[in-house]
Amino acid sequence: LILCNNSFARVIEERIEVPVLFQTTLHGKIEKKITVSIFRDDSIVKAPFLLWHHGRGSGTDKYKVNWSNPTLRTDMVGQGFVVIAPIGYGYTPGEIDVEYVWPEHCKPPYTGGVPSECLCNNANYIEVGKNIAEQSKQVLNHVFNLNYNFIDKSKGIVAGQSRGGFGTIAVIAENIPNIKGGINFAGGQGGFPNENPGKPCGPLAIQKAFKNWGAKTKVPSLWLYSVNDNYWGEKLPKEWFSAYQEAGGKGRMISYPPYKSEGHFLGSQTNIWQSDFEKFIKEIGF
Repeated sequence: LILCNNSFARVIEERIEVPVLFQTTLHGKIEKKITVSIFRDDSIVKAPFLLWHHGRGSGTDKYKVNWSNPTLRTDMVGQGFVVIAPIGYGYTPGEIDVEYVWPEHCKPPYTGGVPSECLCNNANYIEVGKNIAEQSKQVLNHVFNLNYNFIDKSKGIVAGQSRGGFGTIAVIAENIPNIKGGINFAGGQGGFPNENPGKPCGPLAIQKAFKNWGAKTKVPSLWLYSVNDNYWGEKLPKEWFSAYQEAGGKGRMISYPPYKSEGHFLGSQTNIWQSDFEKFIKEIGF
């Protein structure tokens, strides 16, 4: 399928199906095809790749796909990349929500209090990131094996919004060859901006995941957040980044002033982050 996006001259989208296989603790082996969109500027002969990860809904909509700030994907084409954007497993109707990391009995209501295995800070967010990374590696291998002549496979970056920003940090911890860095737009997990603003489910579990990946990652990352992010609040992202750095992760965090009524979606305003984005990719060799 070839689609044109009129907001960018000569930006086209091609959709393909990619088989993925990964293992989960609660649901066993998952084997399925997922949809991957490839965005590119048809006037550019060859460009480096950017692997883009989407976000996730919140509250009662948390199990629905959330293509947060869809213009980000085509904005990245404008920055000189071929954008490879998979829809993660679990975000197509009928698929198991493998990113809900608790047993079925953990869904409220409860009788006699919350079981210990259902507490937020016992969430296995490391596995969520691992599964995003596994799918990402398989997507890249599949796309590269198609030998598109417009993709420069010798260098690329990873980026994502919200759940996708969290996944970005997990992916770069895999130290995949030719990936030079990652850009995390407001990354995290378990946010309830309406029901519990600034207090996600399991902030210590999120911090544990970032710390785990910081100890493994060899490439730098750029973390972009706004102070009025109602998913995580102002304080928690700074604590997560500090834990990542203290574990050995290389990178820089930028905390922007309030963006409209919801800083979580600062990525939709290109002029906020563009200069920092361009500075970062120049530093890592683009």
